[in-house]
Amino acid sequence: MSKANTSSVLYIIGSMIFWSFSFVWIKVAYESFNPITTVLFRLIISSALLFLFLLLTGRFTKIKKEDYKLILLLSFFEPFLYFMGESFGMQLVSSTLAAVIISTIPLFATLFAFLFLKERITILSVLGITISFFGVGTMIFENGFELNASLLGIALMFVAVLSTIGYSLTLKKVAQKYSPVNIIAYQNFIGIFMFLPFFFLWEYDELKHAKLTKDSWLAIIQLAIFASSLAFIFFTKALKNLGVAKSNMFINLIPVFTAIFAWWLRGDIIDTQKAMGIVIVVTGLFVSQIKKKKNEA
Repeated sequence: MSKANTSSVLYIIGSMIFWSFSFVWIKVAYESFNPITTVLFRLIISSALLFLFLLLTGRFTKIKKEDYKLILLLSFFEPFLYFMGESFGMQLVSSTLAAVIISTIPLFATLFAFLFLKERITILSVLGITISFFGVGTMIFENGFELNASLLGIALMFVAVLSTIGYSLTLKKVAQKYSPVNIIAYQNFIGIFMFLPFFFLWEYDELKHAKLTKDSWLAIIQLAIFASSLAFIFFTKALKNLGVAKSNMFINLIPVFTAIFAWWLRGDIIDTQKAMGIVIVVTGLFVSQIKKKKNEA
């Protein structure tokens, strides 16, 4: 493996670790803040820190007029659409289940590539998709076919999945023109204004009466620095070298990291059925990627 590939792999693993922790931090933040408020505060802190860094280091770059639409589309997919799905979804499903649903992103990316880009899907790809969806079902259904999670929460998490695919495809175009820090700074700054109307409409009055704790504020700061800033910067750096498919493949690591962190930090229970579901999902995702490795050989 070349030095560039090794660095990219380390970057992408780092971003997955930070995003895995975010599922736990969000639960802590929700003890004081509502979903939109949580996202808004982390974006404000993130964009402020990133722009300050860019200005102090002389690395600030203005976006060209012809790229305005791409940056707006990037911000619409993430943070706006992704967090609208994830933030409300996380209130209705467990940290581990949310992470497993998010881990289906590589599978949907393969399907959409076939539908819109006419990329060939092999038997192994179909098998991987089937195995992984069975794994998600194992996580969702308990006691036979009794649903043990909110259907609305599951649907919202899949909105986050689809928005990530759109984000990755758009990011591939933008990443060739601007540095990762500039991209994420603009992305999060524009995202603030997308969330503001919903904040004042739904959550402003509740925030005035909320009991704000030190732990919740710490969770917001951790989300801003690690999940909203560094994780996206690392992901962008890796995507420039590895490409969309390979970068998204590493999302498979999120359910594993999240289950461990949720158990370690919050005492979440990982029973036999959930453990089996995680193994099945990761196995399916691995199988779906085998054909890509062979094609590249």
